[in-house]
Amino acid sequence: MASTSKLESKKINGTVVLVKKRALELVPSEVVQQQTYEILGDKVILQLISSVNGDSGKENKGKLGNPTHLRDESKVGNESKFSVTFDLDEEFGAPGAFIIKNFNPSEFFLKKLTLEVEVDDPSHGGMHFVCNSWVYPAEKYKSDRIFFVNQAWLPSETPVKLRWYREEELLNLRGNGIGKLEEWDRVYDYAYYNDLGDPEKGSTYVRPILGGSTKYPYPRRGRTSRPPTKTDPNSESRLPLLMSFGIYVPRDEKFAPLKMTDFIRIALKVIVQLLVPELESLGNINLNEFNSFEDILKIYGGGINLPEDVLQRSSTEMIKEFIQSSGQEFLKYPMPQVIKEDKSAWRTDEEFAREMLAGINPVCICGLKEFPPTSKLDPKVYGDQTSNITREHIQNQLDGLTIEEAIKANQLFILNHHDTFMPYMRQINMTSTKIYASRTLLFLQKDGTLKLLGIELSLPHPDGDQHGFISKVFTPQEYGTEASIWQLAKAYVAVNDSGVHQLISHWLHTHATIEPIVIATNRQLSVFHPMYKLLHPHFRDTMHINALARQTLLNAGGILEQTVFPTKYAMEMTSAAYKDWVFPEQALPADLIKRGVAIEDPESEKGIRLLIQDYPYAVDGLEIWSAIKSWVQEYCTIYYKTDDMIQKDTELQAWWKELQEEGHGDKKDEPWWPKMQTLKELTDSCTIIIWIASALHAAINFGQYPYGGYLPNRPSMSRKLMPEPGSPEYEELKTNPEKGYLSTITPQLQTLIGISAIEILSTHSSDEIYLGQRDTPKWTNDKEPLQALERFGKKLTEIEEKIIKMNNDKKWKNRMGPIKMPYTLLYPISEPGLTGKGIPNSVSI
Repeated sequence: MASTSKLESKKINGTVVLVKKRALELVPSEVVQQQTYEILGDKVILQLISSVNGDSGKENKGKLGNPTHLRDESKVGNESKFSVTFDLDEEFGAPGAFIIKNFNPSEFFLKKLTLEVEVDDPSHGGMHFVCNSWVYPAEKYKSDRIFFVNQAWLPSETPVKLRWYREEELLNLRGNGIGKLEEWDRVYDYAYYNDLGDPEKGSTYVRPILGGSTKYPYPRRGRTSRPPTKTDPNSESRLPLLMSFGIYVPRDEKFAPLKMTDFIRIALKVIVQLLVPELESLGNINLNEFNSFEDILKIYGGGINLPEDVLQRSSTEMIKEFIQSSGQEFLKYPMPQVIKEDKSAWRTDEEFAREMLAGINPVCICGLKEFPPTSKLDPKVYGDQTSNITREHIQNQLDGLTIEEAIKANQLFILNHHDTFMPYMRQINMTSTKIYASRTLLFLQKDGTLKLLGIELSLPHPDGDQHGFISKVFTPQEYGTEASIWQLAKAYVAVNDSGVHQLISHWLHTHATIEPIVIATNRQLSVFHPMYKLLHPHFRDTMHINALARQTLLNAGGILEQTVFPTKYAMEMTSAAYKDWVFPEQALPADLIKRGVAIEDPESEKGIRLLIQDYPYAVDGLEIWSAIKSWVQEYCTIYYKTDDMIQKDTELQAWWKELQEEGHGDKKDEPWWPKMQTLKELTDSCTIIIWIASALHAAINFGQYPYGGYLPNRPSMSRKLMPEPGSPEYEELKTNPEKGYLSTITPQLQTLIGISAIEILSTHSSDEIYLGQRDTPKWTNDKEPLQALERFGKKLTEIEEKIIKMNNDKKWKNRMGPIKMPYTLLYPISEPGLTGKGIPNSVSI
C-alpha cells in the first residue's frame, strides 16, 4: 500500500510551491490586493527527516538531513515555484517528513513539496508532501513546523522513526489550554458559548452562557482566548464589529484570500445597514413599511436610491465609500427564484405545503399518528396542551376517508411547532414581536401533493401556564376577508418555520454540532491517520464561518436577533433544542423513520420506504446518503481489516472519546453514542459526519435566498397578533389586504438586513470544493482510496443526471410546483454564485 523510495543518490532535487501573502485592504467598493510581501528563498530553510534511520543519540527520532534553502523562483499565476536540492548522506534512507523554517519577515502559504525520487508507482511523479498551511516567521513558533509525506498510516503502522514527530505535532495542536492565542498559533481547543452577550453594554445585552450546564447544554466552540469582560468574569469580551475578521481561529481554518474577497463584497451590504442608523430616517424613503408587494419587487430592480446628504451623515469613511461606489444601486438584490416565473404563485396553499417537502426546511414535517395531536410538554408545568383541532375542522377534506382511515393509510401529516415555542411564548410576546405556537395539518392526496387541512395558532393561557393554552383553528378560505385571514394564518406558520429553520435545522444541527468534531479531529488524529484524510475536507472554513457568526449574526443585538422573531431568546432556544439532539438520529434514514415519513423496508434497495413518494429532499437525499455510505465503507475497509484493528487504534479511540466527553461534553453520558468498537460503528459515524457537513447543510442552506430572498414567502417576524373583527387592523385587512399582510410581517429595514444576510449564506465562493472532489489530486499516495473516490465522483454525477430527469418528469408534481422552480438543492456540483444548487464538502458558509 505504501510507496517505497529507492534512493541511489546523495542529492535529491525537489520543487516547493507557495503563495506569498498579500496585504488585503478592506475597501467597501472592493477588496484591493496591494503589495506582495517578497519571500527570499535563501531565508527559507528546509531539512528532511528520515523515516528509516535514527538520529545519533536520539534513536527514536528520524535522522535529520543537512539544511538547504529555496532557489530559482518562477511564477505561475499567484503561485511561486522554487527549486530545492537536499544533500543527504548514504545512511539517510527514505524521507518521511521535513522541517521548514521561515526567516523572512512575513508568512507565506505553503502548498506542497515534491521530491524527484523513484517510487513504486511512476504515475505519482515523485514523493509528495501536501502541506496547505500558512508558515509564519520562525521566531513566532515554539516548535519547528513539520510536514509529513502524503501517506496514510495507522498509529501502529507508522515507521518507528516518525512516531515521535507524529505525537509531538498533535501535542502542539492541542496547546496547553492557557495564554493568549495569536494569529500564527495553531491551537485547537474548546470553549463554551460565553461570547454572545456583551454585559458591559448593559443588562439588555446580557445572554446566558451556553454549554457546561444542564440548564443550557450546548456543543463546544473553538477557544479564542479573549480576556473576560470587566462586568462578568465568566463572559468573554468581544471585538468591535469592524474588527470581526480578526477573531482567532487556527490560521489554516481561515478563509482563503479569494473566498475572503467574495465574502466581504457581499457582507458589506449587511455591515452598512448595521452601522448607519440614518437609514431609518432618510427623507424620501420609508424604511419602516412596505405598502405593497410591488414595493418589495422594486428592490430587485434599481435598488434604493439614497439622497446625497446621506453620505455626509454617514458615520465612517468606509460607509461613505461603499454607498458612493454603489451609486444609484445601493441595496440592489438579485431576483429570488421563488418569484422569477410567477410573482404570486407563492401565495397558493399548494406551494405553501410543497415547500415542506422541497423548500429550505424540509426536515420538520412528520407523520400524524394520533388525533387530536398531543404534546410532550410537562403537564405539571404547562397543563393540558392537547390540540383543539376537532374532527369537524378537517373531516370533510379527506377525500371520503375517516380520520382513523387516513392515519392508518399514512396520509395525515403535521408541521408541529407547538412544543418548540410554547415555553417561550410569554417572553417573546413581551418584546416587539408577536407570535403564536402553531400546528399545521396536511393530507397526502392521490397525486402525491399535500393538501392543507387546518392551522391551529396557540397562546399561553392568560391565567397561567398551568392552565394550558388558548387557540384558534383556521381552515382554508378562498374569498373575501376570510381568505386574507387564512393568508395571515399561513404567515404565522411560516414565521415559526423560518425560526426553526434558521436556529435549529441550520445553525444548531449543522454549524454548531460539527465544530467540536472539527476540533477533536485536529487534536487527536494525525495528518497521517486515514480517518483524518477522509474527514478533513469536510471541515474546511467551518470554524471561521462559525466565529464570524458569533461576532455579527448570533450575538446580542446581532443580525439574527434583529431579523428572527425570538429576538434575545433565539440562542437560548437552540440550547433547549440541543437537549433532544441524538447523534445516531442525524443519519438521514433514521431521521425519516423517526419523523414518521418513512418505514423500515429490508426488501428496499436503501432499507427504507418513503410514505410520501414525491418528497424531493428525501428522495434525492437518500441517493446522496447511499453514495456517501458506500464511499465511506469502501475507504474504511482499506485500512481496517478487522474490528480488532479499530479497537487498538489509539488515535481513533482518543478522538472518539474526546468528541463525546469534550466536544459534546454535555451529552457525554448519553447511552446512544456508538462505542467505536466495530467497522460498522466507524463507517456509520463517519457517514453521519460527512452527511451533516455536506448534503444536509447544502439542502437547508443554499435555498435560503432562492426561497427566502422574497420575504413575504418566508417572513421571519410577525409584529402583531391576528386582527379581531371590528379592530382597525381588521378593517385595514378588509380594505387593503396587501398592506395588512405586510404591516404584520417583517418590517422593511429588518427585511433588507435579513435578505442581505441570506444572500451571503446562499452564495458559493469561487474556490468552493464540492462533494466527491479534493483540493489536490495527490491527496494520498495510496491507490485504492484514489480509485474509490473516483467511483464516488462518478456515482454523484449519475445521481445528478437522475435528479434532472425526475425534475423534468411531470409525474413528480412536488419537484416544480406552482412557482415552476425545480428542486436542485442536492445537485452535487455548482458554479460560483447564487445558484440554488451544489453540495460543498463542508459547512463553509
